[in-house]
Amino acid sequence: MGAHAQAAIPIEHWTHASGARVYLVATPALPMLDVQVNFDGGSRREPRAKAGLASATAGLFSGGVMPHGNKPALDENQLSEAWVDLGAQFGAQASADRFTVSLRTLTEPALLEQAVALAARQLAAPAWPENVWQRDRERTLAALKEAENRPATHAGRAFSRAVFGDHPYGFEAVADTLNAISVADMRGFYRRHVAACRAQISLVGAIDRAGSDRIVSQLMAAVQPHGCEPLTDVPQVKPLDRAIEERMPFKAAQAQVLVGQPGVARDDPDFFPLFVGNYILGGGGFVSRLTTEVREKRGLSYSVYSYFSPGLHAGAFQIGLTTRPDQAYQAVGVVRDVVRDFVAEGPTDEELKAAKEYLVNSFALRIDSNRKLLDNVSNIAWNGLPLDYLDTWTEQVERVTVADIRRAFTRVLQPDRMATVVVGAQP
Repeated sequence: MGAHAQAAIPIEHWTHASGARVYLVATPALPMLDVQVNFDGGSRREPRAKAGLASATAGLFSGGVMPHGNKPALDENQLSEAWVDLGAQFGAQASADRFTVSLRTLTEPALLEQAVALAARQLAAPAWPENVWQRDRERTLAALKEAENRPATHAGRAFSRAVFGDHPYGFEAVADTLNAISVADMRGFYRRHVAACRAQISLVGAIDRAGSDRIVSQLMAAVQPHGCEPLTDVPQVKPLDRAIEERMPFKAAQAQVLVGQPGVARDDPDFFPLFVGNYILGGGGFVSRLTTEVREKRGLSYSVYSYFSPGLHAGAFQIGLTTRPDQAYQAVGVVRDVVRDFVAEGPTDEELKAAKEYLVNSFALRIDSNRKLLDNVSNIAWNGLPLDYLDTWTEQVERVTVADIRRAFTRVLQPDRMATVVVGAQP
């Protein structure tokens, strides 16, 4: 059975015969189609000893294709040229939760047919060339080595360890884990996680349901031989049971400061109070509470920010800034005071009114292109959000009250049990 949201942005949804869940927004104004296919194959699925496997697999996805059917092999240059000749784009990337493949093509029938066929061929028979992996790994190792010279690298690592502990969200790709990854590991990871039965496919463009279903059939047939091996459950992120403070010496012009804790998963019922509240606290740039106290009143930093990064598990709540090394601990003290006061009291009525006006008035910028609309539809698909989510978004923001924000922040944040990382401060 299919469902159709009767709304200003109509999203058609159905389950394909392969088990893939399909979401379609028809936008006939432009002769273009964007497709995103998400699989449960992000970095949370990789072993700690081979951290970086998901991203490495996605990176080598464009390394070429093996012979398939009556089609010959293509090396990475030939494959790239084939996509250029079609004026289309196709590639893969991995995040903490997802392994994602994306296609962008014109919908002129001949071009669309060839682009989908090439995408299916690449999904069915990626080559995983050893020589390309050796080259890419050396490039990545060189980039990691260069990053050691930046205090932000050390701050990010320490913060991730403190917030996530042994959870896969905190695993980090380093030289040892990258050197442990083989092409065979990538092949196995790809076949295990890129499964049609768990795919979530979003399409935005000049296409109807029948045309979408044909594309989905072709793409899912390419990975159908992978089967549908059950995946083990990933544990939840554990809350911090105490404050953690890490101070790391580093010679640099600016000290790096990160403060935070595990936040919430995307399906948290207080998502909107937390989203609106964080805009007021530190997500609103120069109009945020943190900027007022840290930058405007005390001149301790040019910029300071805060954000929640919810995923399938509790992502981090993070506050970050850079400051003069001799001011780092003063800045930390101000940040802690601001967070403690905000959690206890919430925003003022004036702050909430201004935040709502900005968020509601800027909503159109979140969906003003096919690519942005695709990202939003994919977010709906991945997180199981209502089909009318985009149509009710401004209503959800308008509905948030000061009491809602105070309740949500009191429940989620523990100002006295946060992780604080300071890199490069003067003693």
